[in-house]
Amino acid sequence: MADIEYTNQPEIETTGLKESVTADSELKTWLVDFVGEQHTPEDGQVTVEMVVHTMADQFPELLMAIAEENWVRGYQQAIHDVEMGEKLIHEEMQKRQQEEQENDTAESD
Repeated sequence: MADIEYTNQPEIETTGLKESVTADSELKTWLVDFVGEQHTPEDGQVTVEMVVHTMADQFPELLMAIAEENWVRGYQQAIHDVEMGEKLIHEEMQKRQQEEQENDTAESD
């Protein structure tokens, strides 16, 4: 398996990564224990970031599927936003042209 390089770019980090994971289900209990053994945090708290790093090392296919889905949805939203922006600009331009025509007609009377 290829080595995964993690970068630390605080300007793009999400606050959720630093949150401690509460083991409130059977799966989360197992996962927190597993991740805790992998990372051995000094304070004993397993964070979401530790889980993500462990999943990237141990089960990259899962994270890739989630990342791909997130990317596709984000791309679709961006296209929608652009189309909506173009529609709003077009409507505003038509409104201004109509107002100019009305002003020109009123001035010529």
